[in-house]
Amino acid sequence: MASRHNEADIPELISRRSLMARAGGGAGLLGLAALMQDEGLLSSSFAADGLGNRALNPLAVQQTHFPARAKRVIWVFINGGPSQVDTWDYKPALETWDGKSIKEFDPSFKNTTGFFKNAVGNLMKSPFEFTPRGECGKMVSSLFPHMGEHVDKMAFIHSGHTESNNHSPALFAMNTGMPRMGFPCVGAWVTYGLGSESRDLPGFVVMSDPKGRGLPKGHAANWSAGFLPGVYQGTHLRPTGDPIDNLNRPDVLTDAAQRSQLDLLKALNEVHRTEYEAESQLAARIESFELAYRMQMSAPEALDIGAEPKHIQDLYGIGDEQCDHFARQCLMARRLVERGVRFVQIYSGGMENQRSWDGHNDIAGNHSQFAGETDRPVGGLLTDLAQRGLLDETLVIWCGEFGRLPIAQVSKKPGRDHNPHCFTAWLAGGGVKGGVSYGESDEIGYKAAVDKVHINDLHATILHLLGVDHERLTYKYNGRRFRLTDVAGEVVHKIIA
Repeated sequence: MASRHNEADIPELISRRSLMARAGGGAGLLGLAALMQDEGLLSSSFAADGLGNRALNPLAVQQTHFPARAKRVIWVFINGGPSQVDTWDYKPALETWDGKSIKEFDPSFKNTTGFFKNAVGNLMKSPFEFTPRGECGKMVSSLFPHMGEHVDKMAFIHSGHTESNNHSPALFAMNTGMPRMGFPCVGAWVTYGLGSESRDLPGFVVMSDPKGRGLPKGHAANWSAGFLPGVYQGTHLRPTGDPIDNLNRPDVLTDAAQRSQLDLLKALNEVHRTEYEAESQLAARIESFELAYRMQMSAPEALDIGAEPKHIQDLYGIGDEQCDHFARQCLMARRLVERGVRFVQIYSGGMENQRSWDGHNDIAGNHSQFAGETDRPVGGLLTDLAQRGLLDETLVIWCGEFGRLPIAQVSKKPGRDHNPHCFTAWLAGGGVKGGVSYGESDEIGYKAAVDKVHINDLHATILHLLGVDHERLTYKYNGRRFRLTDVAGEVVHKIIA
C-alpha cells in the first residue's frame, strides 16, 4: 500500500538566496559576539551581573584584562595619617617659613581641615633631618634608615589628596573609594577580579596591631566585601592567641571524623542547592566549609615563622623589642604571598592619637615610635622579596588615610593636625618604576599642587598593575554597576616601568 504523507510533514523548500539571507543574520550575531568578547563584555571573569561560572569555585584564578605586572599585593597601611613633610616629602622652604603664620603663605586658610581650632600654631619645620639616599638621591627622613636603602625600588606619589579629614570616612575612602561604610575594599575587589592562587588559604588576609592599641577606626568595615559575596572579604588574623578562630580542631575530633562531617554537610547542602539552582551564595557557603578544612591543614604551616632561618628573622628584626611584633607580621605576609595569597594588608598602629601615627601631640615622639616599629621590618620585607625573586611580581604599598598639616598643633610638645589636601604614598615592585617621584605639593607641603592624584587614581593604578582595567571590573548591585573607582580614576602611567 502506498504511504500517505501529511503536507505538514513535507519540509519547505528554500532557495539559495533565502538560505544565505537566514544564515547571514546568524553570522552577524557571531561577529557581534566576537567583538563583545574582545571588549570583555561577555567575560564571566569580570561580569557585571555576578560571579558567572565561578559560582562553584569563587576563588578560581581568573584571566586578566591585559598582561599583569604584579600578581599579588602587600599593603603596609600607615594608620592614623603620617606626616608627609616629616617622612618622604622634603620641604626646605619650611625652614624659611618656620614660626610664621600659614596665612602669610595662604590667606585663605580658615582652619577648615583640622579639629583643634584653638590649638592652631604657626608653620613648623620638620624635627627630623633629611639626607639624600640611593642612586636617585631621594631626600629621606632620618626616621627611615632601613627603608631609605630601598628608594631606588620605590615610586613616590607626593600629590595625593582625599576629601575627608576624619579618620573613619578617610579610612573607608582609602580602602573602598567611598567615604562611608558598606562598600567593597580594594582587597575584596582584587580577589573578586583575579581569584586566588592558593586553594588552601584565604585570598585576602588582614593583620592589625598586636600590642593592645585597638583596631583602626571603622574596624572590620575597612576590609569588608560590602555587597560582593562574603567569600571576598578579608580574613582578619587575630593579633593575639590563635590567629584564626577554630583553626585547631578539638583533640576528640579525628581527621576522618571531621571529613565525614563535612561530606555529610556538603551532601545535604547539595540536595538543597538542586532545589534552588539560582542561589549562588549557597555554593559559596559550601566552598567556605571546604576552605576552612583545608586551612586547618595549611594555615599553621604558613604562619609558622619559626621555620625561617635565623638570618631571615634577624633581617626583619624579630627579637628586637621595638619592632618584633611588626617584623613577625611582615614575615608572615611574605610567607602568605609566597603560598599564593593574593592580597595582604598590615595595619601599623591602633585606634587613634598616640596609639597610631595620629600625631596631634609630640609629632617627633609619635613618628619616631611608629617608624621605629616599622622601618626595619618593611626594609627587611623588601630585601627578602627581592632576593627570593618575588618583588618583581609583588606590589608593595606604603600609605595612610591622609596627611598632616605643616603647621604646629599647640601642646606641651607640638604635633600636627589632619590634612586631606596632601599625602605621600610609595609603591615598590610589581611593575613600578623605581627611584622616581610623581606629583608635587606646594612649597610647604600644605596642598597637592602639581599632577594631583586622587585616591580613585591610586586605586586605578593598583588595579592596572594587576592587569585589571578599573572601568571594566564591575559588579551589579541594586540595579547599578558599581566599581572600585566609582565614576572617576586615571591610571598614573608615569610611575609604571
